[in-house]
Amino acid sequence: MAIAAQSAEDLLAAEQLLAGETWKDMLGELLPRQGAWSEEEYLVLTEHRGRLVEYTDGFLEVLPVPTDHHQALLSFLFLAFFHFFHPRGGTVRFAPLRLRVRKGKYREPDLLLLFSATDPRRNNRYWEGADIAVEVVSEDKPERDLVDKRQDYAEAHVPEYWIVNPLTESITVLRLQGNAYEETGVYRRGQSAASVARPDFSVAVAELFDFPQKTGE
Repeated sequence: MAIAAQSAEDLLAAEQLLAGETWKDMLGELLPRQGAWSEEEYLVLTEHRGRLVEYTDGFLEVLPVPTDHHQALLSFLFLAFFHFFHPRGGTVRFAPLRLRVRKGKYREPDLLLLFSATDPRRNNRYWEGADIAVEVVSEDKPERDLVDKRQDYAEAHVPEYWIVNPLTESITVLRLQGNAYEETGVYRRGQSAASVARPDFSVAVAELFDFPQKTGE
């Protein structure tokens, strides 16, 4: 039977075993099995590693390492949100920062925004809510951001969700209606995606998707 890790030292030791020849056997003895991870074990693990890891009811999902293109788009979005909302008292954060969807479920959004920096949902280890969540669609598994995260952020009662899709060069803005999202607009080149809650904030689609090419020159 696997022995559940009880401390940061246990988890760090497990990380170090990855470089050894017998790491598979050793990890099996040290770490909890899939489905048996506690919230605290998940939190300790993710506090001592650089990879993005999400958590649902005892199961871990390791997310792929972001590409340069993904990070370029995320940089543009962060700066756009930051320069608008920060002077107005808001706060913007980019991954890795955990969002607690509910007890037993955590996600790692690409961007999280609170309109007020003093919002009590903003905690040091993880946020317990957000006013806007943003995801840049990953090429390895587009349905993660297009379908799964759409359900997750609705479950977390995030009022507004932006899906930035480099595969179609579009931005979809969704508004929470009851327990599900409805699309308020799908924006493409020649258009600007505007926030539902703050219509005076918008992002020009062409400028966003041209940004990686400009930074690569």
